[in-house]
Amino acid sequence: MGELAHHHPQELQLDIPGDQEAKEENSSHPSSTITNNQATLTPTTKNLWWWLRVALYSLLVLSSQSAATLLGRLYYNKGGNSKWLATLIQLVGFPILLLLYFIPTSKHPNNTNYPHIQTDPEAQSQSQSPSLKILALVYLSLGTIAALNCYFYSVGLMYLPVSTYSLICSSQLAFNALFSFFLNAQKFTPYITNSLVLLTIASTLLVFQSNSEDPKGVSKGKYAIGFVCTIGASAGYGLVLSLTQLCFRRVIRKETFRAVLDMIVYPSSVSSVIIMVGFFVSGEWAHLGREMDRYELGKASYVMNLVGTAIAWQAFMISAVGLIFDVSSLFSNSISAVGLPIVPILAVVFFGERMDGIKVIAMILAVWGFISYVYQHYLDDAKLKAQRKSVGGDEASVRSPLNTPIARVGG
Repeated sequence: MGELAHHHPQELQLDIPGDQEAKEENSSHPSSTITNNQATLTPTTKNLWWWLRVALYSLLVLSSQSAATLLGRLYYNKGGNSKWLATLIQLVGFPILLLLYFIPTSKHPNNTNYPHIQTDPEAQSQSQSPSLKILALVYLSLGTIAALNCYFYSVGLMYLPVSTYSLICSSQLAFNALFSFFLNAQKFTPYITNSLVLLTIASTLLVFQSNSEDPKGVSKGKYAIGFVCTIGASAGYGLVLSLTQLCFRRVIRKETFRAVLDMIVYPSSVSSVIIMVGFFVSGEWAHLGREMDRYELGKASYVMNLVGTAIAWQAFMISAVGLIFDVSSLFSNSISAVGLPIVPILAVVFFGERMDGIKVIAMILAVWGFISYVYQHYLDDAKLKAQRKSVGGDEASVRSPLNTPIARVGG
């Protein structure tokens, strides 16, 4: 599964929002909606609660995506063989996100308290409500691509060591930048170009590593299939992120919390249906009883593994969305991508995988590429803040030049 770095198929791409101070200024505007509880909080108390939320969300992002990836590898290591089931587990927990619809939010689509989604000025001048047919096409398209990506991720995790798999997944940042160049007019600055080159080299190096650490029973041919599928999934995930950003600018044209949830829940439901159909058509469902009986850790552990993986991915999604709305999509992307070096290290600890020279070099290059990628977004975010100040804090009149996805790292 992946990868708002990795991870998650229903994760969406958003433009870089303003800083927290700008949000608090906007929330004090007479036209803003403020609850009685918010009005009674002192600035110091509000700031403390904000830091506590951000710390909690960050911890959940890092722990949940690492846990989900490691549990996925454990499923295969101990006797699991169903790629369709492993794929379905990544998606099937999405109904828990329905609870977020009950969170009270402003009904004004252009509420400046939530400037996270910058819409196209030309699109804003058109109708604010796309037709049901157009929305259905968007959700079906994104859901179909996401389902295919998740399946490829499952194949990659089945045939590759989890450390190798996680490092290859870092290439999704490069693919996202490439697709955003064509779809969202993202500029190729020196830092972005440097990131693309480093992430490409890091992934390419892993082709030449020794096969001595491959999962049991995996031939060179299956290793190649796993490598290609993981690269393909990372490319597809980068495409989904760029297409999601394009849809928000050109089709959705709303800046509401509900619009964000819709873009997560509806494509996820489509993906789940597609994977469910594949699961039954493939006939893998008929072998689950035998697979459970032969699972090395026992039936209870088999069920707990699957349930834990599903919960971990949804915890990742909820916390990543929380970071978007409390801080920014840039910060959410940065925190989730920190998992890049964490998963391979945990794989060494829990699965005894060996970090040979090529893997170490690939990790260093990937981290370097990630830092270069994030630093460019930091520069653009700083420029955005300066522009807002120069125009009197009018966030609606300033657009970020780059797009920032939620990264899916390691699964």
